[in-house]
Amino acid sequence: MPARIVAFSGNTHRPSRTRTLVEAVAAELSRQRPIDLKVYDLVDAGTGIAVASRSALPLPAARIVEAIETADALIVGSPVYKGSYAGLFKHLIDFVSPEALIGKPVVLTATGGGPRHALVVEHSLRPLFGFFSAQTAPTAVYAGDTEISEGRVADAVVRARVAQAAAELARLLDVAQGAGLSAAPLATAAAR
Repeated sequence: MPARIVAFSGNTHRPSRTRTLVEAVAAELSRQRPIDLKVYDLVDAGTGIAVASRSALPLPAARIVEAIETADALIVGSPVYKGSYAGLFKHLIDFVSPEALIGKPVVLTATGGGPRHALVVEHSLRPLFGFFSAQTAPTAVYAGDTEISEGRVADAVVRARVAQAAAELARLLDVAQGAGLSAAPLATAAAR
């Protein structure tokens, strides 16, 4: 059975470099194994996500949160704003149940205006998903404004990192599926 992959881009518009990057990782993963891919952008959450409780989320946002929780693995990406992930990206992630991501394989990606934003994946995104006890792939992928062009990853070094991250995600999925793990049993086990 194909692994259920959710790619989530923290962008409020399309097209975006961040979506291009998460889709590049997903495309590389699909060359290595069969996947059932769902791609969401923050803009898909609709308006009205600035609420205080999950029960108050608009239906489109609630569906994204549910998809993130029930996926076998995630590919997440955020544009970088002032050295961190996007605030609304974090706000939506705040509604994800911590138990739902325990042990879930995740690839981290980000896009920014230049090299000084590159550490956001290590200094912001990795700790965020560490809080959830997700299994983040060792290789994260960052692309600056010149490394994605015309809707594709144009830089050879970034393409190599995309391939490496996808290969690591495939291995993490193999381990999780070989152990009989999926999103639901992990959440259930954490609740015990």
